[in-house]
Amino acid sequence: MKKVLGIRREDKNRWERRVPIIPDHLLELKENYGIQALVQPSELRIYCDEAFKEKGIRITEDLSEANTIFAVKEIPVDLLVENKTYIFFSHTIKGQPYNMGMLKKLMSFKCNLIDYERIVNEKNQRLIFFGMHAGYAGIIETLHAFGQKMKLRGLESPLIKIKQAFEYDDLNSAKDHIKKIGTEISQTGLPKEMCPLVVGFAGYGNVSGGAQEIFDLLPVKTIKASELESLRKSGIQETRYLYKVEFREKDLVKPKSGSFDLRNYYDHPENYDSVMPDLLRHLDILVNCIYWTEKYPRLVTKQGLKDDMKSGVSSKLSVIGDISCDIEGSIEITRESTMPDNACYTYLPEADTYEDAIISEGVTVMAVDNLPCEFSMESSIFFSNVLKEYANDIVSADFKKSLSDIELPYPIKKALILHNGELTDDYAYMKHYI
Repeated sequence: MKKVLGIRREDKNRWERRVPIIPDHLLELKENYGIQALVQPSELRIYCDEAFKEKGIRITEDLSEANTIFAVKEIPVDLLVENKTYIFFSHTIKGQPYNMGMLKKLMSFKCNLIDYERIVNEKNQRLIFFGMHAGYAGIIETLHAFGQKMKLRGLESPLIKIKQAFEYDDLNSAKDHIKKIGTEISQTGLPKEMCPLVVGFAGYGNVSGGAQEIFDLLPVKTIKASELESLRKSGIQETRYLYKVEFREKDLVKPKSGSFDLRNYYDHPENYDSVMPDLLRHLDILVNCIYWTEKYPRLVTKQGLKDDMKSGVSSKLSVIGDISCDIEGSIEITRESTMPDNACYTYLPEADTYEDAIISEGVTVMAVDNLPCEFSMESSIFFSNVLKEYANDIVSADFKKSLSDIELPYPIKKALILHNGELTDDYAYMKHYI
């Protein structure tokens, strides 16, 4: 069987410059497995067309010869082709209404759909992701927004020097610059009016890990969630450090009766109440990195912010870096996603209105939903390093066979949403959304 894969051009927006498999790895696949690659031309892609040609890879608009098409983001409905195997982030597993038309077209075309988000091991841990790079860019954007907001309040600090992620030449340049800012904070401190400056990270997975890796380049003291209130009441104005707290499930909710049990929380979240309102007011910045669905309590609600305003409770919360970016989800005031050139908007609880900018009042939300694009080269290399290990199995698989007979590694079979246009057993629940 002739093995041919296609790489489609990304065209969702001008910031999307990533590629799922980089030129060096396409050459490896050709040399090791005889896989031919067809790549659509692109003027935006972080790897120019010439970089592929230098590896002997064909640049062509026509991908019809390829049975398997790799992409990063969703493929427009009018570009889908019958009987193909597609692999990309489909954003369908939560029943996202904006992609149900695409899913229905894939079903009617009897296509196979593999979703990167569902490529997991036996412990249900994701294996292929851009999460760390979303974390890298997300915390940089969040700290940039905070520096700008404080300046509008008349408080200038070394944080004002942090640029937006896309303004750095690469990830290493960003890290080097933030290290220098950290040194400056250690030497000269922050304005007392900003201190103690506390940043909370919701979640502890890949996204949070990337965000904290960057944040830890600054002078940081780590505290527990249980120490937040006492830190604020202590009146400490430590100017040469920032404080960090990582929130896990047990920190975010309390059981209505008995003690906290993680498995029980996942299975029966209705048995738990959120304690986040009591924590939020002690934070300057919240960085949201959690996976969320509607059955779980929100981290931030409009009503909670309004109640604080009405009660006169003094809240420090100024900026939310919503890296997870579920619209009106775990952060209810995330009303829409943004692009890097207009990354933030501000919610004003008292008036229940928004301003499409960073302003001194209210709570500013950073809601860029394609953050890894801001480090397109590094994120593509990281992603491709893992994906290349599964590419031959995917391209070589005979999808005409029954699902039980297809020779695929467990993680790929687990990620197969559609088999010849039919929802597989793990995704049968999606019929409800269709």
